[in-house]
Amino acid sequence: MPKAAVLDPQGNAVRDAMRHLGMPEVRSVRIGKYMEIDVDGQDGDLEARLRGLCRDLLSNPVIEDYELQRSSASAKATARQREISKEK
Repeated sequence: MPKAAVLDPQGNAVRDAMRHLGMPEVRSVRIGKYMEIDVDGQDGDLEARLRGLCRDLLSNPVIEDYELQRSSASAKATARQREISKEK
């Protein structure tokens, strides 16, 4: 997402359009990019390496913030993998 201090002309255009189309309550809109990354493994440093890639490759840290989220589907798959490993 663009940092709060960075102007977001695309977000402002969407906000204005929403207001024009009957949503005067909309105070602001920020437009960002969304990436879904599926990874294998549970390395101890996996999250740290992903954060590094977000910072160095996938975002522009001067004007953007990023956030990693583990999806519930991913968490369920991880839990299921653990169960299978215990069964073996």
